[in-house]
Amino acid sequence: MSVIAAKADRSQRSAYVALILLIIGTIGAYQIVGINQALLFLIGGALGMTLYHASFGFTSSWRVFIKERRGRGLRAQMIMLALAVLLFFPALGAGELFGSPVKGLVSPVSTSVVIGAFIFGIGMQLGGGCASGTLYTAGGGSSRMLITLVFFCLGSLIATSHLDWWFNLPHLAPISIVTSLGVIPALILNFVLFATIALATIYFEKKRHGSLEAEPASTAHGWKRFLRGPWPLIWGGIILSLLNFATLALAGRPWGVTSALAVWAAKTASFAGIDVASWDYWQNPANAKALSESLWFDITSMMNFGIMLGALLAASLAGKFAPNLNIPMRSVIAAVVGGLMLGYGARLAYGCNIGAYFSGIASGSLHGWLWLIFAFIGNSIGVKLRPIFFPNEKPQPEKLTGC
Repeated sequence: MSVIAAKADRSQRSAYVALILLIIGTIGAYQIVGINQALLFLIGGALGMTLYHASFGFTSSWRVFIKERRGRGLRAQMIMLALAVLLFFPALGAGELFGSPVKGLVSPVSTSVVIGAFIFGIGMQLGGGCASGTLYTAGGGSSRMLITLVFFCLGSLIATSHLDWWFNLPHLAPISIVTSLGVIPALILNFVLFATIALATIYFEKKRHGSLEAEPASTAHGWKRFLRGPWPLIWGGIILSLLNFATLALAGRPWGVTSALAVWAAKTASFAGIDVASWDYWQNPANAKALSESLWFDITSMMNFGIMLGALLAASLAGKFAPNLNIPMRSVIAAVVGGLMLGYGARLAYGCNIGAYFSGIASGSLHGWLWLIFAFIGNSIGVKLRPIFFPNEKPQPEKLTGC
């Protein structure tokens, strides 16, 4: 069998596996929990496909801008956020959506957010991905990102062992600009900020390169492109916003990722005989419930599983599912260190690039903007550290990837 035929056969088999697991997961979630959980699992699958086909990587977008001053990825993020606040703010201002109560992810403006976001930002560049990026690239077949994911979970668990100490550092109460300013003023303020960031990327890109980077051309069109990719970044940003809004409608709160990773690690530690249930973090009723219940009942876990399976399906349809176990030792070390920093930083900062940045800003939480500033600073440090672990890395501004 030729290499091309073997690759096609592997992709076909992995596509069937992804589809079967998505069907089993949907039926199981419906039977055990209910229709909303089944739909949220499928939304996770759609998120995974979107992230993979659009190569919507927060980490790579920031790295490409920091190193090459190419801002296409950052501008796509601003469009994503603009649509998100347009959808979210009226619902959050009313306190309900389609007759059901909803609330945003609004967290304290605190020292722990500053430090956690900074640590997370460094971890993004060393680990090779953010929270969503780690899930979808691991699901898409990246063996290295599985290492990052394992240590992401471990870093989250370590943070929960003493999280109260961080949360008791100087802080302000949670601040929602939707509540403080009202829906319309909050929307105007956010639109101005998004436009300012987008215009800044245009200025720096034109100053460095003379023109803006064009979207790479695709040979696929219509349904073939939809199923196999690649998708334009703008498509990715718009679809992610719509799926996050669907999450708000079904779950009553926006999309999050990293709380589940702490749960996975805590359940594993408990099985190994470690009494994590006695830690203060796991004494919180919501966290204790997540620790004691089956993962079928945990919304974030089910959506994360959906993301990984959706990415597996997308990679298979694209013919790109090709796990590679030949990982350089420096890259493994970076994955371990980066994963630990991602997990630890996310818990300190009340979330990651999804829960704190995307959903935090979409919720009108001031801590989301604080997270953005210090995570970007952390990314700048991480970019400078990458040559230690990736000595032969070359800039690839024309194709953004999850890592």
